[in-house]
Amino acid sequence: MPEPIFPALVTRPEKEALRFGDVALGYAELAEVAGTLARELRDAAPVRVAVWATPTIHTSVAVVAALLAGVPAVPVNPKIGERELGHIVSDSAPSLVLAEAGAALPPALDTLPRKDVTLTGVPGELPEEPDAEAPALIVYTSGTTGPPKGVVLPRRAITSTLDALEDAWQWTADDVLVHGLPLFHVHGLILGILGPLRRGGSVRHLGRFSVEGAARELANGATMLFGVPTMYHRIAGEVADKPELAKAFGQARLLVSGSAALPVHDHQRITAATGQQVVERYGMSETLMNTSVRADGERKPGTVGVPLRGVEVRLVDETGAVLDVYDGETVGEIQVRGPNLFTEYLNRPDATAEVFTSGGTPASEGVAGGGGWFRTGDMATRDADGYLRIVGRKATDLIKSGGYKIGAGEIENALLEHPGVAEAAVTGEPDPDLGERIVAWIVPSGQPPAEQELVDHVARLLSPHKRPRVVRFLDALPRNEMGKVMKRALDA
Repeated sequence: MPEPIFPALVTRPEKEALRFGDVALGYAELAEVAGTLARELRDAAPVRVAVWATPTIHTSVAVVAALLAGVPAVPVNPKIGERELGHIVSDSAPSLVLAEAGAALPPALDTLPRKDVTLTGVPGELPEEPDAEAPALIVYTSGTTGPPKGVVLPRRAITSTLDALEDAWQWTADDVLVHGLPLFHVHGLILGILGPLRRGGSVRHLGRFSVEGAARELANGATMLFGVPTMYHRIAGEVADKPELAKAFGQARLLVSGSAALPVHDHQRITAATGQQVVERYGMSETLMNTSVRADGERKPGTVGVPLRGVEVRLVDETGAVLDVYDGETVGEIQVRGPNLFTEYLNRPDATAEVFTSGGTPASEGVAGGGGWFRTGDMATRDADGYLRIVGRKATDLIKSGGYKIGAGEIENALLEHPGVAEAAVTGEPDPDLGERIVAWIVPSGQPPAEQELVDHVARLLSPHKRPRVVRFLDALPRNEMGKVMKRALDA
């Protein structure tokens, strides 16, 4: 019989499992509440369920119940647009939608049968654990290159990732995690809610992130913080002048940043004020987590660490040849294989086949030793210690200029070291002489600096061929809800 995905729901330790503001559930209560809903779902036997994924305890209960019942869940962003929601509903065809009582649903979901999620339940046995290859979640991609694709994540991808992070981060049942991340994607839901529950620890969700809220929890027993770079940028801006905030963040066992690269400048400001060195990790919807800086390893700002236990990672060049180099300079595409991989894109065998190298089927590639590798589309360098440094996406962040392959990320980090730069993004655009010229998009921190000053600044820190040829000033960079800069919007 497979191991339970949440062992603590079987043993039921006398401790808090979930807290959202003033609403909390202990493990015994969560087992009762989620177990009751799970039995109802199992009896109803829906093909899959949509979860209206508001940042509430009800969303957490709904997803846990679906996992206990073995019913694939489709978390839905409550801020989603009509067209995108219509595509997700038609593509995933949920039989039922789970939502907090009283929550207003958009028309595309409101026409489905609905089950309200409550915080009451009755004692009973938890359903039998499904097979490890059974679909657990279907998480939709952001759809930057077309309609969003449904990433089918099996149970073994979730458990293997969370157990590998137990090893990398020394994550235990004694840890109390605080975060304010959305609950419709990998970072906030799988790592931020399911992670503590698999470990038998606790999670305190802020509802909406604030520096003060995170500091309050860290000063009162929380040990870990998960956030995205925009959150850490705000932390970096406040801890320097507020000793009480700096003290609270300094008490954390682990500060983890993900979903996008954290600028080196923000790393440095947080360390200077708190003594903490933020840990970065690297993952995707299709792979969950691939690499991380280890809790017991050297912290190298700007890197995403080394492969997690059980995960194989390699760099390849444009021809597909493996780059067996550790010089910190040579750029290659990251390819991954291991038990952390997804099964398929829902209803898209063509798209699934495209992202795997030849030599295995997706089902076999999801386990260690499978024949094929997943092409991530992310570009990176690797240093002598095996640490990866992401330089950007192959489609938007690799700039080929004057015969050089240049990663946008290192130029962005250099620009952010200039005192006149608050935010920076770098793209390439066609150039008749260079092939592509480097374009810097700058949000100034005050009066915009002179363009030539920024060009010279980059040329001095990096090398002349990496200097921007064009500088454009903006009031703000276009970002999605995870804080990632939407570079296609800049190019448009």
